[in-house]
Amino acid sequence: MRQWLAVTLAAVVVAVLSIVLYSPSGRQGSTVAAEGATTGVSAPVGSGTGATTASGVPSTRSSASTSARASATASARANGTAAASSVRPVPPAGVPPVAAPGHRTVTFVNALQQTVWVGSGQQTAKPALTTTGWVLKPGQVLSISVPDHWNGRFWGRTGCSFDASGSGHCQTGDCGGRFQCPGYGTIPATLAEFNLNAWSGLDFYDVSMVDGSNLPMWINLVGGASKDKISASGCSAAGCTRPVVCPAALQIHAGGAVVGCESPCGVFGTDQYCCRGQWSARTACDPTKWPIRYAAVFKTAEPFAYSYCDDDATSTFTSTGEAGYRITFGLSP
Repeated sequence: MRQWLAVTLAAVVVAVLSIVLYSPSGRQGSTVAAEGATTGVSAPVGSGTGATTASGVPSTRSSASTSARASATASARANGTAAASSVRPVPPAGVPPVAAPGHRTVTFVNALQQTVWVGSGQQTAKPALTTTGWVLKPGQVLSISVPDHWNGRFWGRTGCSFDASGSGHCQTGDCGGRFQCPGYGTIPATLAEFNLNAWSGLDFYDVSMVDGSNLPMWINLVGGASKDKISASGCSAAGCTRPVVCPAALQIHAGGAVVGCESPCGVFGTDQYCCRGQWSARTACDPTKWPIRYAAVFKTAEPFAYSYCDDDATSTFTSTGEAGYRITFGLSP
C-alpha cells in the first residue's frame, strides 16, 4: 500500500485489492477487442469529433476507419511517435452538486482540446449505475451521482461516432459499439478505478495504466476526511501528469495516427510481462528485470498511477468520510 499506511493496514488492503480492484489483461478478464485506441500519449490523439443531439447522444458522423488491433499494432511498430497535443487550462473546481443520501458525486473534467466520451463499467452487479456513457466537449465539466459501495471504473473514449440510437464506434475505449457501455471497454485505456466504502469505511481508488494508456488522467478528492495527495493540477510529490512517451513496439495506430500505448503484456503476451506463471509472485513480478523496462514508460508519465499489476505502493489511494471525486482528463499545466 501507500508509504504512509501502517504495515498492518497495508497487508489487509493488498488482500482486499486482490479481490476488488483490477489487474492487467494477463491476470484478469479485461476485454481485448480487435481495435486500436487513443492516446494522451506522446503522441496524444488529435481532436475528437461528433456533435450531440438534444438527448446527449452524438449525432451521426462518418468515423475514421480503424484497423484491426493486430494490423494496427504491426503498423505501429514501423512508426515513431508523433508530437504531443496541447491542452486547455484546467477548469476551476467549483462546487459540485450535493449527493443524494447513500450516493457520491463524481465530476468529470475535460481539460483537453478534444471531445472525450466517458464510459463506465462495474465489477459487481449491484449497486449499479443507470447511465454508463457521457460526452464531454473540450472544457466541459459534468457531475454524476454514484451509489455508495459502488465497485467499478470510468475511462475516456476518443474518436467516437454514434447514431441517434447510440450505436457506433470509438477509436479508443470502445464498449461494444454502444454509447451507453454494456461492460468494460477495449484496451488500452487509462482507467479511474473505485471501490467505495469497501472495507472499514475506506474508499479505494486509483488511476491505472496496467493495460496501457489512451488519455492522461488524474483523480482529486472532493470533501471527505482524508488529505488529497494529488494537486488540482495533477501533480503529486513524485511528479506531474505528462504525456506517455510510447515506444514504437507498444503504439496502437488508427487513421494514420498514434491512438494508444498498450501494455507489454497486451502486445507480447509473455508470462514475464504479464506477471503470471513463474513470475506471478510479487517478488518475481519485477519490471526492472523485464527484457525492456516498459513499466517505466507509464510511471514516468504519471508517477501516482499503476504502471504494472503489483504497483500498489505508490498507486493505491484511500479516503474516508464519504468523499466525492473529480476525474480530470488532461495534462498538468
